[in-house]
Amino acid sequence: MSKEKSYDLSFFQKYLTVWVALCITAGITLGAVFPGAAEALNSMAYAQVNIPIAVLLFGMMFPIMVQIDFNEVVNAFKAPKPVLMTLVINWGIKPFTMFFFAWLFFRVIFAPFVDYDMASEYIAGMILLGIAPCTAMVLVWSYLSRGFMGLTLVMVAINSLTMLFLYAPLGNFLLGVAEMVVPFMTIFLSVMLYVGVSLAAGYITRTQLIKRRGIEWYERVFLKHMGTISVASLLLTLVFLFMLQGSVILASPLIVAMIAVPLIIQTFVIFGLGYGVSKLLGLTYEEAAPASMIGASNHFEVAIATAVTIFGVTSGAALSTVVGVLIEVPIMLLLVRICLNTHRWFPARVTAGQTA
Repeated sequence: MSKEKSYDLSFFQKYLTVWVALCITAGITLGAVFPGAAEALNSMAYAQVNIPIAVLLFGMMFPIMVQIDFNEVVNAFKAPKPVLMTLVINWGIKPFTMFFFAWLFFRVIFAPFVDYDMASEYIAGMILLGIAPCTAMVLVWSYLSRGFMGLTLVMVAINSLTMLFLYAPLGNFLLGVAEMVVPFMTIFLSVMLYVGVSLAAGYITRTQLIKRRGIEWYERVFLKHMGTISVASLLLTLVFLFMLQGSVILASPLIVAMIAVPLIIQTFVIFGLGYGVSKLLGLTYEEAAPASMIGASNHFEVAIATAVTIFGVTSGAALSTVVGVLIEVPIMLLLVRICLNTHRWFPARVTAGQTA
């Protein structure tokens, strides 16, 4: 007898957009009222990886990691189609669609209203976002959309390694920069802190507690509030990010809105492409959701670090990458909702103990 999987969100998750709006408002307000505190928190970084954000992301990732049956990661390697699809979209399509939308809006549509040289910097920042597929945060989006977490881990690992080799060549080609400075330490530390530490902690915690207390206690007691802890950490991260970047919105709201338009269109196009191809390939819903969202989301820490390194902290390129941070969570939460509402478009994944 088949066991139907529930795709409903909890009360806390169901009204997540409301909490997000409140957190955005709170972050911007705190940043405006206490600018010194925001600057102090922003300065707590190593190799341009912000340590407070790393701690908050651990709060998001650890509750997800402890819910993953790591034996399922092995099964993810038996389904290469979603991994290959994300590699093609992330590295063969996404950078070029981002270049096109950035060019279309800032060389054609918004050209009469934006200085040519500043437009070039805005375009550069958007390109840096386009060549940095998400690593850590996609685990949150996959979890919220009830995706196959074993597969998500595999995709995160492969895309992280690929970024080390392709980020610089693609940046050089699309930006026309002779020698693009790639912050390898930023990439390495962000992957290790955002994913590696929580992965190791989650694996050790899960295996040891199940060994000592049993799977029934683990699932019924220990995991009871893990989802709430993860979402609460996401909201605190949002407050922190908008506290740091809220001044950008208040200082240049029109430019921020202009930059946001192509970034939002790019996100929906890449997600729609991945979701459509997933349907054509016959992927299950649990494979299609994370495989489509890993390209739609961006590794904004690497993009910001690269923009600051090449163009400077006050550049238009840096501003574009910051706008990427501002739109990331609200748009990705909307895509999560779209996935949950359309899960019947795909066959469900059958796991051990289930029959089709």
